[in-house]
Amino acid sequence: MKTYTIDATGKKIGRVASEAAVALMGKNDPSFEKHTVAPVEVVIENAGKITIDPRKMEGVQYAMYSGYPGGLRYDSLEKVLEKKGIEEVIRRAVNGMLPKNKLQPIMMKNLTVKE
Repeated sequence: MKTYTIDATGKKIGRVASEAAVALMGKNDPSFEKHTVAPVEVVIENAGKITIDPRKMEGVQYAMYSGYPGGLRYDSLEKVLEKKGIEEVIRRAVNGMLPKNKLQPIMMKNLTVKE
């Protein structure tokens, strides 16, 4: 199993997340097959040193639905950072860039975020 290490110091969230998503899918490997999970482990280091635009703190909204009528709730990026930390923000960004199929949760297990 290959290990890709991404240093997030001074980078934007989207740049780090797209780099991690490409590595998790195995698209940077010559033996890429879209119907299999790549034998890759991605480690994002220095997640606390990532740069976030102040306008995105209020502008980015994460939706949560309870399943009940009127149960749609929104949290801003700032609230998610306070409640769950930068690891959760990066996980959600990478998760949004992966294909929406049965391989997505398996790929997400191969992602580790270190502060």
